[in-house]
Amino acid sequence: MRLAEIEAISLNIGITVFAAYIFFIIYDLAKKSNAGKFGTIVLFFALGLGLAAFLVKTVVIYMMEGG
Repeated sequence: MRLAEIEAISLNIGITVFAAYIFFIIYDLAKKSNAGKFGTIVLFFALGLGLAAFLVKTVVIYMMEGG
């Protein structure tokens, strides 16, 4: 296995762990602020858009490179 393959696998695992941690932070924020159902949905939508934009950017770059 080459170093580039190990780096690619590590990056994918790291991004997945980072995304899970972000969702945990959003959930914890909603729980501590007693946001309720609608407030929790708004928090996940608004704060999750930043993460979604990052993931979409990664996919678009991959597709533009001819992957």
